[in-house]
Amino acid sequence: MTDYMTALQDLFNSSVFTWVILPILIFLARVTDVTLGTFRIIFTSRGKRTLAPIFGFVEVFIWIVAISQIMKNVNNIAAYLGYAAGFAAGTFIGLSLEEKMAIGTLIVRVIVKQDPSELVQQLHDAGYGVTFVDAHGVSGKVSLIYTIVKRKDLAEVVNIIHLHHPKAFLSIEEVRSTQEGIFPVQQHRSAFVNHFMLRKSK
Repeated sequence: MTDYMTALQDLFNSSVFTWVILPILIFLARVTDVTLGTFRIIFTSRGKRTLAPIFGFVEVFIWIVAISQIMKNVNNIAAYLGYAAGFAAGTFIGLSLEEKMAIGTLIVRVIVKQDPSELVQQLHDAGYGVTFVDAHGVSGKVSLIYTIVKRKDLAEVVNIIHLHHPKAFLSIEEVRSTQEGIFPVQQHRSAFVNHFMLRKSK
């Protein structure tokens, strides 16, 4: 046990630990806390009152550990580089993970000049709730269509819109929270996707 503690102490005091291992540990710590920070900001903006504080606690705890090591090694440029590189990598990883997870709800607004009835029916068939009204634009009468969708369903909804109205004007915004609403059932949606892809391939 004594030999193990001695070897461990020698490792901590070695130049390998100072210039290689420590910067890597700081890099990994920064990647973790910045990734968590990215999620915390996203959850805060979307009103997730339970998750945001938890992410914030872990984020700050890791940050304090990382910055304390920087202060102990003020002359170690490798530690500074690990800190900065971890911040950049954490930002990229956090945004990439959030995009893949497709967290949140969106409102999709569509403006079309042609009859929207077929598009509205197709969205209804896919399980989406749709509201549409007649309106007037610069060039005359138009139809304004609204639908609230999960982010993971956005690509499918956009494909449906472009199938019927390739030149439709779209605007997409984040929704902080929703109550009630109509969203597609997974089995129903999967069946529609197969039908849509088959129709598109013909």
